[in-house]
Amino acid sequence: MSEPAEKKTPLYLEHVRLGARMVPFGGWLMPVQYTSIVDEHQTVRNAVGMFDISHMGQFIVSGSNARDWLNTMLTNNVAKLDVGQGQYTFLLNYDGGVIDDLILYRIGETEFLLVVNASKIEEDFCWLEKHRQDGTMLKNRSADFGGVAIQGPRVVDLFHDLLGQSVELPARNHIIDFVISEMPVSIARTGYTGEDGVEVFFRVSDATKVWNLVLERGARLGAKPCGLGARDTLRLEMCYPLNGSDLSAERNPIEAGLGFF
Repeated sequence: MSEPAEKKTPLYLEHVRLGARMVPFGGWLMPVQYTSIVDEHQTVRNAVGMFDISHMGQFIVSGSNARDWLNTMLTNNVAKLDVGQGQYTFLLNYDGGVIDDLILYRIGETEFLLVVNASKIEEDFCWLEKHRQDGTMLKNRSADFGGVAIQGPRVVDLFHDLLGQSVELPARNHIIDFVISEMPVSIARTGYTGEDGVEVFFRVSDATKVWNLVLERGARLGAKPCGLGARDTLRLEMCYPLNGSDLSAERNPIEAGLGFF
């Protein structure tokens, strides 16, 4: 039996157009580099780089019991989150092994956004659905929403250009809804590089427009598209874990040296 075809993000054609080297990753065809890994690494450290994260999963959990139920499913204390705040956390199996590491955002009084790893979308959703309680709704919106991570010391300058000089980005680990060029977006002050940066979530239909707008407005700041290669060297430099390598279903977060999370 042949292997299933690799999935493509809504930005696939943009990556090809820009000459990216495409490789399989977690069931997706993703750009590993455009120019070179070193060049893209330095772009993020010194200017601003943009990564396609549309392959990652996005779940919405809502309902009167959403907060309390999530607190039984995830390791960090969901009750500490105010509306607009996010936290890094783990989804564990019965033995305490890591199914996935993810970011949880509280986007309403009784509504939460979970951003999960691409290779774990189906497994995470099935696990959560299996344990879902009354008063809780779970929706997988991954096919309808994309995302980009925009990272680097010039990110504030870039978004002042996009949003206006008087508009402030959310604080670290917070998320706020904005409108950019008539496109509704959610901007979170989070990332996987160790630099200041944001992750932006938007409708799939707006993906190409968001991507090209950021590159166009960011050109004067040295903005460039970046691939998985630089993402990996950047996170290694910061000692950030990688699911499937540093994290697995056979090791709990403490055994993985991540008890401080």
